[in-house]
Amino acid sequence: MRPAPEFWARDGIAAQLLQPLAWAHEAAGAARRAMVHPWRAPVPVICVGNLVAGGAGKTPVVLSLAQRLSARGARPHILSRGYGGRAAGPLRVDPARHGAAEVGDEPLLLAAAAPTWVARDRAAGARAAAAAGAGLILMDDGFQNPHLQKDLALLVIDGAYGFGNGRIIPAGPLREPVAAALARADAVVRIGEDEAGVAASLGGVPVLAAALAPVADTVFDGPVAAFAGIGRPAKFFRTLAATGARIVAQHAFPDHHPYTERDLARLAAAAGGTQLVTTEKDAVRLPPAWRGRVAVLKVEVRWQDAAALDALLARVAPAGRRGG
Repeated sequence: MRPAPEFWARDGIAAQLLQPLAWAHEAAGAARRAMVHPWRAPVPVICVGNLVAGGAGKTPVVLSLAQRLSARGARPHILSRGYGGRAAGPLRVDPARHGAAEVGDEPLLLAAAAPTWVARDRAAGARAAAAAGAGLILMDDGFQNPHLQKDLALLVIDGAYGFGNGRIIPAGPLREPVAAALARADAVVRIGEDEAGVAASLGGVPVLAAALAPVADTVFDGPVAAFAGIGRPAKFFRTLAATGARIVAQHAFPDHHPYTERDLARLAAAAGGTQLVTTEKDAVRLPPAWRGRVAVLKVEVRWQDAAALDALLARVAPAGRRGG
């Protein structure tokens, strides 16, 4: 997946020329949702999705929710499509046996927080998780997938990027119209300050404000050379700089880029001895020989109002619930 085109961030002639294709994309998505009767799992389903193509911050949100739900006794299992991996599933992720080429990068990170399944057929993945003892299913993405009934649906929005130019793919970054998505959302998780002015479009949908912050006051001493293959590498570079790191070089790769020995050798040569730094998601795609040589910036979600989040989760996962 290539980085989001620059014209997606603002309107212009390119977006206007692609608008007929956007209308077709919108119509196809609406028809798909209207024609499918979703399957209801025997356990509650929480979906964490987004409206735009690219990195809004949903995977860190899923990690945070998995931890909070586990603390409530909900026994969550995480369900992912496994984008970038070849496994169709349903397959339970085992980080000791599976690599990013098989199950995708995000499931490898998620499996550290809770049992994680990859399945292109989300309903089949939910069946497998429930049969394996899941007390609750936590979907990483899948908001636009109509095959599985959601009991709680959260939309993650990057406060700095918002809805981009407000157009549907390929004329803009939106997967569907804002109003249509909000009509199915129980709450919006806004990551960062509302620099893009999304509040005016949210109507009465509750907003959970949060921020991505380095884990345990991470500090990088001296100069670093940063690289990332995520939806919006610039966001990683900004977060890294906020730790006090002096970034002397930065390199952006396509989202989910499968790094090779040659890639890392070139990065190291260009860095000239400067410490290489990347994201947790990129780190699982590094060749094994390089994983000890590249520093990783770990981030976590910090909630502005954790009590409001817990009250929302209690609707489907009361404290002490042990699942079926």
